[in-house]
Amino acid sequence: MGRSRGGFGTKIHVAVNGLGLPVTVTLTPGQAADVTQAPVLLAGQPAAVVIADKAYDSQPLVNTIERTGAEAVIPSRSNRTEPRAIDRERYKDRNLAECFWAKAKQFRRVATRYEKTARNFLAFVHLTSIMILLR
Repeated sequence: MGRSRGGFGTKIHVAVNGLGLPVTVTLTPGQAADVTQAPVLLAGQPAAVVIADKAYDSQPLVNTIERTGAEAVIPSRSNRTEPRAIDRERYKDRNLAECFWAKAKQFRRVATRYEKTARNFLAFVHLTSIMILLR
């Protein structure tokens, strides 16, 4: 899990659907790269468009998304030699994921991570996701 209590922390990765509702949730150590969780988040989820932030920019991931028939709307990192063109209007829909996080952070146990173990913390993230789904 990486260091806790003032260390690296923990990252929560979530895939949301077109309504901004959570579909898949994973937990990683704070030092893990975001792009490593993309296959887990996309597995078994049919999608026409995959929108993600710059942390998920990698050519193998974009190729995987396009092989499934979906469009990859992921802005290029600043150090990329050949930036990809993306649909800026579609990228604005990433706001759905940000809105999910705004709702999830209303639950104090998720926002401040009181639990020491990853298992318990992930359980509360799932519980929070269920509460958001029920709204």
